[in-house]
Amino acid sequence: MSPPDLALSGRHALVTGGGSGLGLAIAQGLANAGAAITLVGRDAAKLEQAVASLNAAPKQAGSLVCDVTDREALGGLVTAAEEARGSVEILVNNAGIQQRAPVVDFPDQGWDVMLATHLTAPFLLARGVARGMIERRRGKIINILSVMAELGRPTVVPYTTAKGGLKMLTRGLAVELGPHNIQVNGIAPGYFRTAMNEALIADPAFDAWVRKRTPAARWGEPHELAGLAVLLASPASDYISGQVIFVDGGLTASV
Repeated sequence: MSPPDLALSGRHALVTGGGSGLGLAIAQGLANAGAAITLVGRDAAKLEQAVASLNAAPKQAGSLVCDVTDREALGGLVTAAEEARGSVEILVNNAGIQQRAPVVDFPDQGWDVMLATHLTAPFLLARGVARGMIERRRGKIINILSVMAELGRPTVVPYTTAKGGLKMLTRGLAVELGPHNIQVNGIAPGYFRTAMNEALIADPAFDAWVRKRTPAARWGEPHELAGLAVLLASPASDYISGQVIFVDGGLTASV
């Protein structure tokens, strides 16, 4: 029996929110497996540093500046990425934001941006890459969700709503695109040490709650998502689709 095929040589991955945190860690894992990488984000300087940190071969890694909430800009993103590094065969919808407020005080604009970032952009990008993937009869789409796709907490109702919708987008895409040999899956991180969580990490009460609530008794490190991302992007996962896999130190398994 042959070992699992985890090689990504010759494949091109588009990673949104790739300038830092979980997106950059995932991109590094994909690059280490041989994939060409296009990082997408809003901060050109941060993206430049991120590309340099990938240690990829020349022309194997680059970036595109784009606000994923800008539908007009998203329209040309896939084309620009493919002109630079070839057909996008792996899409990682990772871009994310957070805004916390009681539901009675949550602003309309905040709700709109939350859905645009976590739900509309993944749909539009999946639609954009699916056309080529269908023609080639090969493709991988990985959506980055959250334990908040299954659990609720005060002050983050729009975020949990968007991530719950992304879970169903993942399943719906998997069903529709499956006959074309395209696999669509989700990764749902628990509490990870990222810039977006800095305020929570610095809060002694919340830090203690995470350690007590998580069976692993610690925060996750960004690189701990990379292995699963490589698996879901590789031929080794060709019969895995429509799944949301939690990487949370056991949090969603505990009571």
